[in-house]
Amino acid sequence: MTNSGVRVRIAPSPTGEPHVGTAYTALFNYLFAKKMGGTFILRIEDTDATRSTPEFEQKVLDALKWCGLEWSEGPDVGGPYGPYRQSDRKDMYRPYVDALLEKGHAFRCFCTPQRLDEMRAAQRAANLPPKYDGHCLNLSAEEVTARVKAGEPHVVRMKIPTSGACTFTDGVYGDVEIPWDAVDMQVLLKADGMPTYHMANVVDDHLMKITHVARGEEWLASVPKHVLLYTYFGWDAPQFIHLPLMRNADKSKLSKRKNPTSISYYSALGFLPEALMNFLGLLFIQISEGEELMTMDQLIANFDPDNLSKSGAIFDLQKLEWLNGRWLREALDEEQFFALVLTWASESDRLREGLKLAQSRVGKLGDLPGLTSFLLSADVGVTGASFAGVKTPPEETLSILETVQVDLDKILEWNKDTIEAELRAIAERMGKKLKVVVPPLFIAMSGSQRSLPLFDSMAILGRAMVRQRLKLAAQAVAITIIKN
Repeated sequence: MTNSGVRVRIAPSPTGEPHVGTAYTALFNYLFAKKMGGTFILRIEDTDATRSTPEFEQKVLDALKWCGLEWSEGPDVGGPYGPYRQSDRKDMYRPYVDALLEKGHAFRCFCTPQRLDEMRAAQRAANLPPKYDGHCLNLSAEEVTARVKAGEPHVVRMKIPTSGACTFTDGVYGDVEIPWDAVDMQVLLKADGMPTYHMANVVDDHLMKITHVARGEEWLASVPKHVLLYTYFGWDAPQFIHLPLMRNADKSKLSKRKNPTSISYYSALGFLPEALMNFLGLLFIQISEGEELMTMDQLIANFDPDNLSKSGAIFDLQKLEWLNGRWLREALDEEQFFALVLTWASESDRLREGLKLAQSRVGKLGDLPGLTSFLLSADVGVTGASFAGVKTPPEETLSILETVQVDLDKILEWNKDTIEAELRAIAERMGKKLKVVVPPLFIAMSGSQRSLPLFDSMAILGRAMVRQRLKLAAQAVAITIIKN
């Protein structure tokens, strides 16, 4: 049974490396659209202007394309309901905010960041959940007009019912009821005139005729705000489907601080997109043992949106590796495998760039594997003993590795120059010379004290791989400290 009127979307924020959770949600929407004969749409939600970058947006597009997902409408292909980038739609939201103000469904809030911080601190001290206290809710129309005319900075917040509860039916969790007193008076329009996620999300979904909103369960608590906005506008709400969060094997939240989560990391390690989609697709499908290897067409054929599990989706790396191995051994002939290896090694020009750096450092071609293999290795085998030749004591080495790992994540544009500038700034902040900070990083990246130039190597390896190698190196040093 198909329904060509079905329209679903994936709406990632370009604020970092694309996460496997994005691929997980995107795949569900893609399978849903294909199964229902509907339309799959990509929308870029870049309302966070301070963290959204064109580089990260391109990474989102590249990562989802690498996964084998194709959208009918999006920022790169256009469509009848564009633009498909929220920053390009900025002027479209203001009339809807003004309509809410005129109908009395929203109000202007002049509270300063300092007052809001003090309010939240007092609420936490009283063991109350932090939410807006309604300070500006009942200002007179005259006062509001005067303060706006005076140019006083303000935001627009939505009004929330004072009693009762929001009830709705979720595609996974069934009937849900959330009391209105648990819902915050959400900011809809920021002081800079940019809408918040909640406002833009609802307006865009309505204007783009989205029929089903499938996203992670962390958004379940936000549904009352969205349902209320649909009610205020007099629009029909879409069907909500909240997918169980992907978790580690120990049921903890999948986080880049604990495990690699970037799609680019798995691509760099040589995981096949078919294997990753196969693995993620099995989280939505009930199958018998022995039927695990499935193409995208087979995933679509076996996908049943009416039979979804509420239990958490476990990101089992061992199972992913097992599936990937099966794809490599069973789904490829010799020529395909050979071509795949060359394509993988050349990904992001890392082989070419690595060889360029190595050319001036080799006496014979046989030296190349020892000098460049770290660029292609899944693990460079760093242990605590690897740092024995470093002049800094283990505690200082650990501090360097942990500080660099956190601070490098703040770089918006990843290249040799930005990495070098940030490492110099880190050294200065730590009160150390750069020549003290660099040696532990050489070992973390390559497993050796002498290697290709550090800044270039980190740029070639990529943000996700660098993050993981710094984390593993820090763990190795920490174990040494504990043992001693």
